[in-house]
Amino acid sequence: MKIQPAIIVLLFGFLTGLSACSPTSSPATPTALLTATSSPVPTVTVTSIYTSTPDNRLPPERWQEWPVVPVVSQRMIEIYRQGQAQGRNPESFSKIGDCQNVATYFLGVFDTPGEYSLGEYAALQPTIDQFNGSWSRTSLAVKGGMNVLSQLSPIWADPKQCNKMESPLACELRVNNPSIVIISLETWWGQQPAKDYEAAMRQVVEYVLPQGVVPILATKADNLEGDNSINAAIARVAYDYDLPLWNFWAAVQPLSGHGLTEDGFHLTFAQPFFDDPIRMREAWPWRNLTALQSIDSVWHGLTASQP
Repeated sequence: MKIQPAIIVLLFGFLTGLSACSPTSSPATPTALLTATSSPVPTVTVTSIYTSTPDNRLPPERWQEWPVVPVVSQRMIEIYRQGQAQGRNPESFSKIGDCQNVATYFLGVFDTPGEYSLGEYAALQPTIDQFNGSWSRTSLAVKGGMNVLSQLSPIWADPKQCNKMESPLACELRVNNPSIVIISLETWWGQQPAKDYEAAMRQVVEYVLPQGVVPILATKADNLEGDNSINAAIARVAYDYDLPLWNFWAAVQPLSGHGLTEDGFHLTFAQPFFDDPIRMREAWPWRNLTALQSIDSVWHGLTASQP
């Protein structure tokens, strides 16, 4: 499906994305836009061509019990094979997200030996080697303040590397040609309901899948909305499309303060030395470790039956 370049959608994606990747910022209110439309979010009409297949996962309303590290469904194996036939790069993955996905903090160190230590997780090194270069690459679909609507708005695309009217999401898939994308979008315009986040996330997924790219969705550590409705929405999307879900929320629950700083949004920081018990008290090592484990699990699941 094509992402419609209607000006209302473009403006809304820009305005909602203005909220910085911080819980203390106040996004600008698009007053003129709200008076010009019947809904504060552009209507997203999606006719799904992918339906869920029976599996052993718990239903989405029990997402908090889902495992941290996902496995892949047969449907995702089919998507991966489709992508390989289309020429997708099996040695490339992309990050789609906001400030918690910039390479400086997220996964980037795995391209630099000596800046991380796997410790007991040494079996993950072949996955690091497989995707060499992707870990520290600057994604065209990662930027502080981006939310799920921003990913669909050409206004947020890099004008130097992206085509005219191309969204950040479409641009990243074209330029990097990944076989897998990890989608982690914590930032949301807080005045809008979770159903609008979910509708936009479904549009993102509906764009990615026909490209032959396997998406890994991620839950978030925070609960700024107060009812965990964003994570519940993410789980519903993952369940409906048989997508692998990296349940990062579950990974940080055992940590002090659930891995969050006093603002309830930012993660506590330490370098990814997984053999250092002091560092492993903080959230960022667990974010990098469980993301790496998720990519490892998905990659092995997608390619296990290949000759």
